[in-house]
Amino acid sequence: MKISIGIIFICATTAFSGEWQTLFAGSGLEGWKASETEGCFSIVEGDTLKVEGGRSHLFWMGTETIPGSFTNFEFSAKVKTTPGSNGGIFFHTEYQETGWPSHGYEAQVNTTHKDKRKTASIYAVQDVMNDAPSKDDEWFDYLIRVKGKTITILIDGKVVNEYTEPADLQPPEKFKDRRLSSGTFALQGHDPKSITYYREIKVRALK
Repeated sequence: MKISIGIIFICATTAFSGEWQTLFAGSGLEGWKASETEGCFSIVEGDTLKVEGGRSHLFWMGTETIPGSFTNFEFSAKVKTTPGSNGGIFFHTEYQETGWPSHGYEAQVNTTHKDKRKTASIYAVQDVMNDAPSKDDEWFDYLIRVKGKTITILIDGKVVNEYTEPADLQPPEKFKDRRLSSGTFALQGHDPKSITYYREIKVRALK
């Protein structure tokens, strides 16, 4: 009986989860497009994406084999902050040439920046305040899961934040397009003094 249950669980997991697809592994930025300030995104040490230099966003646009839009998904990356840095990972968003992305949600990347909204915050929606689950100058695993109307954020495998978008959501005018639907991802360059790093960026679609 125990063996049968195990087999059923494995099959169900496979049926409802797509394969992991790599968006960045250090070999280049194929499929990505940056906005605004030039030179904010560079590859260092052969496998690391460095973000510095001012406000800019690096949007996933898609390739021939990986789409540029997702609805239900898991997004995974290794992230490292530096003292006083601020950043973010947008999802269900779309490319825009200037400004902070207006579509979708932002998952905050912030260990010690003065902004009290810390790593794993769903920015200005459901925030992790003051005490970050990350440490500067140390790599940590960041996973964002969207399934239906629920957003779950895990840091180093631990659920830190979970939010279910209400059916009667009425976002403020400033964030009128901040809602779950479908869209792409964007990595944020926040300000000239903020330096953040990313490795092993990948995604898998969920049904």
